[in-house]
Order: sequence, then C-alpha cells, then structure tokens
Amino acid sequence: MQLTMQTDYALRTLMYLASQDDRATVANVAELFQISSHHVAKVVNQLSRLGYIRSVRGMGGGIELAVPLEKIRLGDVIERFEGNLHLLECVGTENVCIIQPFCKLKGVLAEAERVQLEYLNSVTLADVAPSHRQLKSIT
Repeated sequence: MQLTMQTDYALRTLMYLASQDDRATVANVAELFQISSHHVAKVVNQLSRLGYIRSVRGMGGGIELAVPLEKIRLGDVIERFEGNLHLLECVGTENVCIIQPFCKLKGVLAEAERVQLEYLNSVTLADVAPSHRQLKSIT
C-alpha cells in the first residue's frame, strides 16, 4: 500500500503541530516540509472537519491540535484520508471475480489488512512526533 500525497501531508501536519508549543500556520508547515501551501491548506481543512485540529482566526490565530496527541491513532487518520484500504477489490466487494467463492487469497489479504490496521492503530501521534528541538535543527 502506498499512501496518497494528501494522507502524507496530513500526517506531516499532525507531526508538526504535535511538536509545537504554540499555534502554527499553514505557511509554517509548508515551509518546513518544502511543500505547497495550497495542498497543506486543503489538508488542514480536512483535518479540521475530522476534528483532529482547530483553526483559530484573527490576531494570534493559526492551527493547533484539537485532540491530545496520545489519542490520535495513525490507523484512524490513514483510514479516514484513504478511505478504502483494500489490497484487492475482492476483499471488500462481493462478486468481482469468478473464483471468489472458493478463493483462499481473499482470506489471506483480508488478514493482512486486519493486521496492518491493528498495528497502525496501536501507534499514536505521540509515538511518532518529533521534538520541537529536532524540527528546529533542520530549519
């Protein structure tokens, strides 16, 4: 499985915010990772709608985590951004292949998906967030 750019940017944005003591801006995130601020803004909008971050307008505004980082599970974020995580269409849909009723591969792939998601949900943002010092050292 390869994650989409949107999911990648969402995870990077969350990691950045987790390492900050104060609110940040879309421009801060985009500048650090050298990515498009337009794409970061789209991701921030989605993260906000999903309840992971909050956006504060006006003087002193910016973006910040809305949920403690220990409660943000990577599997949940990935699943919400990616949607369908199936390795093959047959794992999540019936009657897409003629051998589906007796295919053993479908069960193997379903188990692989389950194990992967279980592992990703055992990891929180707190487990992967860099320290403020680490991010400062690369700027």
